[in-house]
Amino acid sequence: MCPVRSHAPWLPALPVSLVAFVVGFSFASARVAGAPVTIQVDAGGPGRAISPELLGVFFEDLNYAADGGLYAELIQNRSFEYSATEQTAWGPFSFWDLVKTGEADGALGLGDSRPVHVNNPHYLLLTVLKAGGSVGIANRGFDQIPVEGGQAYEASFWAYQAYMGRKWTNDADQNQPMPVTVRLEAKDGTTLAEARFEVVGRTWTQHRATLVPSRSDSEARFVLAAHERGELAIDMVSMFPRDTFQGRANGLRRDLAEAIADLRPKFMRFPGGCLVHGPGVRHYYDWKNTVGPVEQRRAARNSWGYHQTMGLGYFEYFQFCADIGAAPLPVVTAGVCCQHAGHTPGRGQEGLPLAEMPAYIQDVLDLIEWANGPATSRWGAVRAAAGRPEPFGLKYLGVGNEDAITPEFKERFRMIFDVLKQKHPEIVVIGTSGPFASGEDYDNGWTFARELNLAMVDEHYYLPPQWFWDNLARYDGYDRAGPAVYLGEYAAHDEGRRNTLRSALAEAACLTSLERNGDTVRLASYAPLLARRGHTQWHPDMIYFTGTAVYRTANYQVQRLFGHHGGDRALATTLAGRPAGARLAASAVVDSVSGDLILKIVNGDAADAALAIRLAGLADGTTFRAERVVLTGPSADAVNEDGQPPVVQPVSATTSVSPAFDTTVPAHSLTILRIHR
Repeated sequence: MCPVRSHAPWLPALPVSLVAFVVGFSFASARVAGAPVTIQVDAGGPGRAISPELLGVFFEDLNYAADGGLYAELIQNRSFEYSATEQTAWGPFSFWDLVKTGEADGALGLGDSRPVHVNNPHYLLLTVLKAGGSVGIANRGFDQIPVEGGQAYEASFWAYQAYMGRKWTNDADQNQPMPVTVRLEAKDGTTLAEARFEVVGRTWTQHRATLVPSRSDSEARFVLAAHERGELAIDMVSMFPRDTFQGRANGLRRDLAEAIADLRPKFMRFPGGCLVHGPGVRHYYDWKNTVGPVEQRRAARNSWGYHQTMGLGYFEYFQFCADIGAAPLPVVTAGVCCQHAGHTPGRGQEGLPLAEMPAYIQDVLDLIEWANGPATSRWGAVRAAAGRPEPFGLKYLGVGNEDAITPEFKERFRMIFDVLKQKHPEIVVIGTSGPFASGEDYDNGWTFARELNLAMVDEHYYLPPQWFWDNLARYDGYDRAGPAVYLGEYAAHDEGRRNTLRSALAEAACLTSLERNGDTVRLASYAPLLARRGHTQWHPDMIYFTGTAVYRTANYQVQRLFGHHGGDRALATTLAGRPAGARLAASAVVDSVSGDLILKIVNGDAADAALAIRLAGLADGTTFRAERVVLTGPSADAVNEDGQPPVVQPVSATTSVSPAFDTTVPAHSLTILRIHR
């Protein structure tokens, strides 16, 4: 089993034979194919500037990536807002059980007459009909509630006292408090931790307690119970580990957040692609419903068929970006819904009525004020009230996602863009070119972007590994005077949608092309990022997880290595003597901060590759210390399996190199040489 927070060196997890194979800097092999290929690097040249924010991540609330994923909330359906519109078997009491102890009896009801907030309309009515024990509710979270003995968990709920005694009589003192217990129970029913409260009065009040379980249990349950005859209104029943990422309240699951942070992303796109459209033209993802106190946020049906609490909202996204040093890149709709909306694939695009567009555009302007405005501004004050008086420094804004480039789309996009250009010329507006690497929407999207003189266009493609090898020159001929490229979603889809080493190396080869063209490809992000096992709508994904474990794919390892070994200048690099059809790619970059020259070599073939490396411009006879990192596996079909020692992960060694040297790189491998000059 891969540990939740596994960091290098990883060597013990690899077979001894494989370690010896990949660590050796130069070695003989019967599997070396053909004559050596010469890789010539103009190490003394000025190189071509690379975007400092080339590699980032794309987060979409897909595959339970937010609730049940990165968002650290452990209670499922915490505010009783689940609905059959999300899944037909769901309702307000889904994932809650009525529990009774002793001689007590009671029932559950649903209230909506005086909610905590208008955006949070439903709440639980917990009725104790007969005392003599307790009547309550129990929740097992998202498949499980894992707790660690001795660790603190912050539990809370909102409640008011409806009445005491019997409902239609005066047989009880209505000033008498209702005793309530919150506890964590082990799978065997024993109590792990407990807290007691008294609820009194008709004012919604939040109650909090810290629970410290006496021992660990991977399948605990949360119980809230009342002990006297009467009725309580209850909402927003919540439990978080105190140990969130950066220790933030309403925070993120630490192990998942750390896995993302370890990619060293330079930006993060959120809250999704298709997700931002919502299921219809007036059901788009509205950022204003995701900020402010969590009990005042408006939950919604997810475009992928499940529930969004919006607990992970715009404030949390922006705060996470700030915590990991990534530029925020939110995406808003272009005033149209997805062409697949309304259960009409390809024909569902509708536009907001033009009379409603000024109000929608104002919402977009308000977003910029919320992110960048002073704490004294209307929306900057909302940000400041959440604990962030200083601006977030928003500079990128995606408008639209994979849209059909129709007259309705173009009219509304132009309206948004013209206002942004006038009022916020500092914001880089990113357009869209549809969901494919070519075709009508791609051509029309780029034509429209050039008409508007957009700064950047979002491209998407999910294609077989061989397509990536065949298109390494895709961006070599792009117009440097036109809009730049944001490769917002891409992945190599191997047979069976598996996260094979073959797919990861195809993506690595693509990344060498992006580095070579880092002046026109300004941003790039693999997609999707996260997927919870058992709740996945899309494969493949970069990181899989359960309630207790995080599984890093071969594709993750490629992204991580490029994130750790990026540069700001691409050096001219040529491959001479490469056989026709050979899956061999390379790029060379310079990190100006460290001065290191970083050479990346991808060998996608089944034979080792003999190479002659020539670093032109470096003084003959000099020797440089170098770090060599090799990512490979037993075969191109290799996959890191859940619960097993990963077979595809990097191995590092140190060596020395000269300006001219020969080496061999393994079959099916990514090799990185970081040369310290």
